[in-house]
Amino acid sequence: MSFEWFISRRYLRAKRRQKFISLISVISILGVAVGVLALIVVLSVYTGFTEGLRDQIIGINSHILVQRFGSNIDRPADLADRVKKVAGVEATTPYIYGQALISSGSGSGGIVLRGIDPASAGRVLNIGRELINGKLADLVRPGALPGIIIGSELARQLNARTGSRVRLISPDGPLSPMGVLPRIRSCEVVGIFETGMYEYDSTLGFVSLETARNLGGNEKGVHGLEVRVADVDRAGRVADNIRDHLGPGYSVRDWMQLNENLFAALKLEKVGIFIALDLIILVAALNIISALIMVVMEKNRDIAILKSMGATTGSIMRIFFYQGAVIGLIGTTLGVSGGLGLCAVLKRYKIIELPSNVYPMSTMPIKVVMLDVGVIALSAIFITLAATLYPSWKASRIRPAEALTYE
Repeated sequence: MSFEWFISRRYLRAKRRQKFISLISVISILGVAVGVLALIVVLSVYTGFTEGLRDQIIGINSHILVQRFGSNIDRPADLADRVKKVAGVEATTPYIYGQALISSGSGSGGIVLRGIDPASAGRVLNIGRELINGKLADLVRPGALPGIIIGSELARQLNARTGSRVRLISPDGPLSPMGVLPRIRSCEVVGIFETGMYEYDSTLGFVSLETARNLGGNEKGVHGLEVRVADVDRAGRVADNIRDHLGPGYSVRDWMQLNENLFAALKLEKVGIFIALDLIILVAALNIISALIMVVMEKNRDIAILKSMGATTGSIMRIFFYQGAVIGLIGTTLGVSGGLGLCAVLKRYKIIELPSNVYPMSTMPIKVVMLDVGVIALSAIFITLAATLYPSWKASRIRPAEALTYE
């Protein structure tokens, strides 16, 4: 054991007249621990919320959208065969987008219609899992009214349920001397879905491709292909490969590009939260500085004696550097242990519930990312070690002749 480490340990043990200095050291340890714990818990909740929101968005949408610039895709089956040859692609399905008014005997409102192919949509979208009742196959009903699947909030606004009849009014009608004549189609509600996201549950509806095509004026082809990939985190790379494979003339966008503003804002907020909570650790670091400075003032004579006995400037600096490092390491260790333990409790027992009409999940989401934990621990250690530099330098500048003049 080096004598610097031996003396640092002795200084950390409080004597009767150093109780106040020891108390500040304990407060510094608790400050570092609380800051690290708060950072781990808050960032784990934030990561869990972001991933939960991502899963909700991707659940009702596809991973990649493929469109043709300036026109519809006339032969979607041929294009789907080409897309499926790209590595990482699991399934594709054609779609048609449109907007319309929807009305029932009890109310009306706007709706975003998505024409889908019930046979292939279930392999690309998770809409089947979100259905409260009904199934995708019911959208195609030969010899009967076309089917429509609507969100739970929209069904509540229309006072509609499975079996109810609604009317779809499309503004894309033929021209006449009186203006544009709207197209009107009667449909039967064959299913109701609930994603937990108000925007989708209150404005979105699914119909068959044929129904969407009729409302749009029997236009040829489809608006594009929706693609599902094997690894959602590699969707951007797969999209680039699809773009290269199809060549010019096609627009290929992954889910991150389609929601770029939302996830960029979430990432920026995460950085802001990290910086704000790091201030807690910075306050603890200031306590470490004050505690070490008081130790230096208290041990002025001891330092002078050590230097008179041959201790170098570097040795004196290491004594107080080790002392501050121990405080920082203990606080960081306690904070990491407490943060991971609290996250495990919150994740297992679902103690905190969230209002389902505000958030897309019912309980507090927790997602611990070990990379985040590592960055938090390293930042805490760096801040606390940096806090020891000035007191250590101050101690090394003590001159034995001046310190022992009146002893």
